[in-house]
Amino acid sequence: MEKKSGSEQVEAFLENLTHPHKEEIEEVRRIILSTDQKITEHIKWNAPSFCYHNEDRITFNLNGKGYFRLIFHLGAKVKDSKENEPLIVDSTGLLEWVSSNRAIVKFTCKSDVKEKKAKLREVITKWLEATNS
Repeated sequence: MEKKSGSEQVEAFLENLTHPHKEEIEEVRRIILSTDQKITEHIKWNAPSFCYHNEDRITFNLNGKGYFRLIFHLGAKVKDSKENEPLIVDSTGLLEWVSSNRAIVKFTCKSDVKEKKAKLREVITKWLEATNS
């Protein structure tokens, strides 16, 4: 039996997903994948995760009640950060900073995803540029 590709893993995961925000999760996935053609995906932490140059950068957290989150991070190998300054300048106000190199975006409904779409693309682009070292 051959191993599924990352996208096949995510598609199978989403097909079997029972979540009140499944449509919104699928839309956010489309937004992420369409932001940069170099983004790949697979399953990590029991949720879709997105990589840039084979490094995990953005992962869904589907455990919330009434919402779901995207975690912006630096992958498995957390880089030591000397500064306490956030990794990127978030002019969108979308990111909720957990640490200098980890941030969260929370989504609550279809209109929330729609309202955040352009800002989400901007944040994804900045995050990938800042973490592509």
